[in-house]
Amino acid sequence: MSDKDAKIRNVGPKSAAWLRQVGVRTAEDLFRIGPVAAFLKVKRAGFRPSLNLLYSMAGAIDDCHWTDLSAERKAALLSNLEEAESDNPIKTRWEKQADRSAAIDGTEAPSNHDADGDADGFGDGDSGVRELTGTSSDFD
Repeated sequence: MSDKDAKIRNVGPKSAAWLRQVGVRTAEDLFRIGPVAAFLKVKRAGFRPSLNLLYSMAGAIDDCHWTDLSAERKAALLSNLEEAESDNPIKTRWEKQADRSAAIDGTEAPSNHDADGDADGFGDGDSGVRELTGTSSDFD
């Protein structure tokens, strides 16, 4: 077994489990796809990684502890991450369901962006939770 097939440096058991679930099982896999793509795979799988995972994987590639990454390297990673996310935004499960419903209905999915183009939650102001109001006789 070569060094690149060994355990991924800087990555703890929880993060390693996430990476395995998205197909990044060895350091060689990480070298092949890169830290930004691996981070996005984990995020797209529904996990909620912190930026420490991104830095940890970059540190593994650079053969250093993730805290030893320079500020410039971290800034470049963040820039690459933002660019990759803007090219292919990660949708919430609510947005995915709206897209599926719109495809079935033949309508356009509701946008979750306001006039400025900023994400504003659920688009219609709905938190996804319905409050029941009224008296008990209303529900009999």
